Amino acid sequence: MTLGYVLIIIAIALFTLLTCAAYAVYAERKVCAFIQQRVGPNRVGPLGLLQPLADVIKLLLKEDIVPAAGDKFIHFLSPVISVAIALTAYAVIPFGTDGTTTIAIADVNIGVLYILALTSIAVYGITLAGWSSNSKYALLGGLRSSAQMISYELSMGLCVVSCVLLTNVLNPVAGAGFLSLSTIVNTQAATGFWNFALNPIGFFIFVTCTFAETNRTPFDLVEAEQELVGGFHTEYSSMKFATFFLAEYLNVIIASMFITTLFLGGYHGIGERWLFNVSEWSPLVQVIWSLSWFMAKTFFLVFVFIWVRWTLPRFKYNQLMAIGWKKFLPIAIVNLMLVAVMGFIYKVYIVHLF
Repeated sequence: MTLGYVLIIIAIALFTLLTCAAYAVYAERKVCAFIQQRVGPNRVGPLGLLQPLADVIKLLLKEDIVPAAGDKFIHFLSPVISVAIALTAYAVIPFGTDGTTTIAIADVNIGVLYILALTSIAVYGITLAGWSSNSKYALLGGLRSSAQMISYELSMGLCVVSCVLLTNVLNPVAGAGFLSLSTIVNTQAATGFWNFALNPIGFFIFVTCTFAETNRTPFDLVEAEQELVGGFHTEYSSMKFATFFLAEYLNVIIASMFITTLFLGGYHGIGERWLFNVSEWSPLVQVIWSLSWFMAKTFFLVFVFIWVRWTLPRFKYNQLMAIGWKKFLPIAIVNLMLVAVMGFIYKVYIVHLF
């Protein structure tokens, strides 16, 4: 893969990701308005479609206020960390294929570890923002973020391991890179079963944990307006606040991409082999087909994130911690053991007998 090809993909992916993040805010306001029987944005441009642009201009013109007793450098650096991590996490996610080559910025063997590593350090942006503001409300929000991350990373990691284990068992190619996201996607296509059907418990726990990872309702305890005013970004304004806002929606989109890749067959569609015989199509048509399926699945999951936010109430802090440690972690461990046992039975008995 040439450098020019990679740079073109990076530019297209960045433009698409930032545009989608801006219009995810518009979609959230529209869905929220529909659920609450309101109209939503409808003044700026046709159907209010230029509202995200107006919001950006408004935030650019606002005054940037930094607390006098806060750490000015860390106060500036925190939103940069959050958005930088969000903008680099998508690099290993495969978007589509032309039949022979996977479309991704970097289709590496350790894609799963790369994603998990970045999502683990993303909490530093929020925690440092709470600390640097020199505000009790902001500090409590930052500490809550660290506690959430510790609670839900374990369960989420075990669900990812169960997917890697399924790929190891079901992949027909010996020695394949089982930590590569493209290998996980292609294994689901080869078997004809997406991982959410083979591993439904892992799918449910993983999706729930991503709500906590992205600080979305019902797990948005780091903001909790009724308790902490605005949480970690209480002392932020202007484009610094907008950067945190952008990072949240970027994280929602990337989380949706990751769920799509691990559990929903990635860029593969329904009936590719037994109904449409997509492998016989031209490379350009295969690219359009795969990209369309990947985007459709991702947009549906983004809608689910929005839908849940405006449907479920926020958990209390003790409830959130109890679910993470007392419910999800034991269930995730048992689920991993069940997947391992079923994989052993499949490899030793079913494959050899038939």
